[in-house]
Amino acid sequence: MTVLLFILGVLLVAVGIAASIALHEVGHLVPAKLFKVRVTQYMVGFGRTIWSRRKGETEYGIKAIPLGGYVSMIGMYPPAKARPGAVRRPSTSMFQQLAEDARSAAAGQLRPGDENRVFYKLPVWKRIIIMLGGPFMNLVIGTVLIGVVLVGFGTARPTATVAEVYKCVVPASQQARTGQTDCLPSDQVAPATAAGIRPGDKIVSFDGRPATDWYELTGWTRDAAGQEAPLVPERGGATVRTTITPIRTERPVLDDDNQPVLDAGGNPVTEQAGFVGMGPATALVPQPASAVLPAVGENLQGIAGVVLNLPQRMADVARAAFSDEPRDPNGPISVVGVGRIAGEISAMQ
Repeated sequence: MTVLLFILGVLLVAVGIAASIALHEVGHLVPAKLFKVRVTQYMVGFGRTIWSRRKGETEYGIKAIPLGGYVSMIGMYPPAKARPGAVRRPSTSMFQQLAEDARSAAAGQLRPGDENRVFYKLPVWKRIIIMLGGPFMNLVIGTVLIGVVLVGFGTARPTATVAEVYKCVVPASQQARTGQTDCLPSDQVAPATAAGIRPGDKIVSFDGRPATDWYELTGWTRDAAGQEAPLVPERGGATVRTTITPIRTERPVLDDDNQPVLDAGGNPVTEQAGFVGMGPATALVPQPASAVLPAVGENLQGIAGVVLNLPQRMADVARAAFSDEPRDPNGPISVVGVGRIAGEISAMQ
């Protein structure tokens, strides 16, 4: 069963890649036809043709090697410009010969009436639209998929339900300096443990205020350092009343996104704030449609950063491949690697 799920995951990724290739080429095909360029072929894949059908003047088909696709338009290669009085010499350069062969093949596609339907005679702005149609379609695909994930499934957000309760209080600087994870006899008992909070409890209210957002609850406890406050958790369908006193200790400073603020050296900036010692459970929370475009912008910014740092990342991959240096888990991977990961995820029980 695990093997079948693995194969299914790989096939799903392959189908997804093929669909994205097909839609990418549609991005070139549609504006080319709108601008009256004669399109001879629309193909998904390379190599031997597996299936094809002609509709009008265009052949649509699927080829054997699903590593790309293409739209063939007449006039992609303009004829060489002849200079008056110049004597044409035979070319011995491999690249010049390839260019000449491409021009000859392009000229062989022309038919009577194609004089004003060739690509190279289009205004520059129309050629740009045709060439950017594919990348634009990729952007549309990405936007739709991000919208499906954010609006349909949601993102992991902390809830008011307690997932873990810490036994003791360890100052942030001490934890960063020593890497301490276990409690020592000298460590102070965490307020949540002292108050009898258990994993699975849902915090209903703190200091008389309804608790609906974990980040809001965290802000209240940070501000209530040293002050005893009533706390009402729900456990097994019944409410439990207790009190809790957040301890004033060294905690990371949080930004507007509730992420730790880092100094110039990459270390967390700390402050004295209240701490109770409990962590939240997460759940998928659907996001509004207005969150889609900002998420797309963040992803584009991240992709730009990856592209700019790609030479360094490729060098890191090469060092990891030919030395004992560990590979960066966030480094580039191939399409085969993506398929393998998808298969492993599908095979998980």
